[in-house]
Amino acid sequence: MSVIKIENLVRDYGNGKGVFDISFHVNKGEAFGFLGPNGAGKTTTIRHLMGFLKPQSGRCTIDGMDCWREREKVQARLGYIPGEISFFEDVSGAEFLKFIAEYRKIGTQNRKDELLARFELDTKGKIKRMSKGMKQKLGIVAAFMHDPDIIILDEPTSGLDPLMQNRFIDLISDEKKRGKTILMSSHIFEEVERTCGRIGIIQNGRMAAVDDADTLRRRHTRSYTVSLEDEASAEAFAADFGGTRTGLSVTVTTKQSLEEIFMNYYGGEKHDEHGAL
Repeated sequence: MSVIKIENLVRDYGNGKGVFDISFHVNKGEAFGFLGPNGAGKTTTIRHLMGFLKPQSGRCTIDGMDCWREREKVQARLGYIPGEISFFEDVSGAEFLKFIAEYRKIGTQNRKDELLARFELDTKGKIKRMSKGMKQKLGIVAAFMHDPDIIILDEPTSGLDPLMQNRFIDLISDEKKRGKTILMSSHIFEEVERTCGRIGIIQNGRMAAVDDADTLRRRHTRSYTVSLEDEASAEAFAADFGGTRTGLSVTVTTKQSLEEIFMNYYGGEKHDEHGAL
């Protein structure tokens, strides 16, 4: 059953910018990875899902509700982390979370304390004095503390150190086990590989691929055949590289990582040591 559904979504900003005839869905209980470099259209797509933008054509729905016409109902159902989080800078983290709880009409039975402990976040200080990583953790707590069934995440680990990135991956894995529906936009290949069963790759505002991770890897499998001088050499080569020998020829098959598959679509753009563009 599709919980998040995007059908032929178009928003044309001109000069080739925007999203063009985008279609994909996210099923109940699924974590869907949404990959693409800056400017590819990820955030524009997510802003339509949140009801912040009206489609020029096409349609976005969440749990059968139109994301534009029923945006208040949609937003009430979601946990959301935007790509750039805005805070009331002059309040403390605790005051901000209290405001969010009152806005969402959350009682005392929420996950705030559990999440604060998981991410080792002290909310006593003013937000304006917090580091980017602390602000990101505050945004995570705000998005998850009301225990939403549907979660939309736009670069959720931006600013987090590797330890906290791992804790966030563990959180997503836990939420999947609890049957939550998750759409996650990310530049971090490892967190998508570790958490998402299906993946969509957006290129220049258009979907370049939508499939489960294993199918994407099979589609981009590479095979090499090497001819050796004698059978002993061929046998040794096959053993060393896990190949299949036919006479003096050995065929070696290599599966590409998600990062390598992504770079096939984007022509080898530069990326840093974390796999982010």
